[in-house]
Amino acid sequence: MAQTISEKILSQHAGKPVKAGDIVIVRVDGVMATDATAPFAIKAFRQMSGKKLWDSGRVSLIIDHASPAPNETVANLHKLMRDFAAEMGCRLYDIGEGICHQLMVENAHVKPGDLFLGADSHTPTYGALNAFGIGVGSTDLAATMLTGKTWLKAPKTIKVTLNGAFRKNVGAKDVALFLIKQLGAEGANYQAVEFTGEAVTSMTLASRMALANMSSEMGAKAGLVDPTGLDLWYPFEPTFPDAGADYARELTFDVSALRPQIAKPYSPENVVSIDELKGTKIHYAFIGSCTNTRLEDLHAAAQVLKGKKLTNTRLIIAPASKKVFNDALKDGTIEILSEAGATFITSGCGPCVGSHLGVPGDGEVVITSTNRNFQGRMGNPKAQVFLSSPAVVAASALAGEIVEPE
Repeated sequence: MAQTISEKILSQHAGKPVKAGDIVIVRVDGVMATDATAPFAIKAFRQMSGKKLWDSGRVSLIIDHASPAPNETVANLHKLMRDFAAEMGCRLYDIGEGICHQLMVENAHVKPGDLFLGADSHTPTYGALNAFGIGVGSTDLAATMLTGKTWLKAPKTIKVTLNGAFRKNVGAKDVALFLIKQLGAEGANYQAVEFTGEAVTSMTLASRMALANMSSEMGAKAGLVDPTGLDLWYPFEPTFPDAGADYARELTFDVSALRPQIAKPYSPENVVSIDELKGTKIHYAFIGSCTNTRLEDLHAAAQVLKGKKLTNTRLIIAPASKKVFNDALKDGTIEILSEAGATFITSGCGPCVGSHLGVPGDGEVVITSTNRNFQGRMGNPKAQVFLSSPAVVAASALAGEIVEPE
């Protein structure tokens, strides 16, 4: 039986051949929850009479969504997580250590071929590693914390082939937004998406993470990137689809002529070319989130802002992790961005989800490298949020209006 990547990984974890549509019980390689979901998972774990984790070395709790705590209520939720981690012996990433998905990849808690659960909707990010990462609710995660297993319906797969070479200042974020426009916000509901083609296999790990991450905005169960060309710091066994694998749809695009893409309010599928929005005044720019705030993203922003000064627009940056910040500090990127007028905040998800550290004011227009721009997403339903790449965000912050990087 010819299989897709998803079917192969699920078969390995079910202990039997699996095809799309099968309902299976599978073992998992690891789980993760954030301060937005872990407190609920801990409560559910207790309600299930949980006394011990199935494997404390495979459970990670991350404080990143409201970090540091903006109020007493959140502070007590953080304390709950710290106390639980100490009791159960699982790992805890505390304030400022980084964004959940970055930390899972950066510290090799998830690896190629893994089946990994995260109580966060952007867990498909791990598809960049050729892993099957899926987002689940806190109760489902609690059950897995107790048993080390979960059940699911094997998804059908959409194959997306991206040919050609990107133009300057066009990359993974742009093609992701373009694909969301083509498929729609629900176009891949409960399906896996396999990304392949020469434009994909030439991508860095960071770019692959941005592409897989945004598969969530297509409604995908998982987003899996062709492992050809994947450069990791440890040995791994890649999982490729079989010739003749059965796909629900097969789509092919040439990215050679693709222009920078921007999602307008209030949906990631409301995408247009930058040419339609040039000159749109902005008040606030943000580079961050689990999508686009890795070292290469900071490099892209620094290339735009080197030797220049922001005037009437504020630019806030939340590096993906402390390691990313320290690496950018060592190579001079932080100095370039700081001297240009950028403000750095704690590594975390605060501005993206609108919890704190960067909520826009009424009527303000925001351009951001994040993944969602639903009304109220950044904390104020009276603001307008545009999604784009870090390079476009930086250039627009400098100009005070949406512009293309030179």
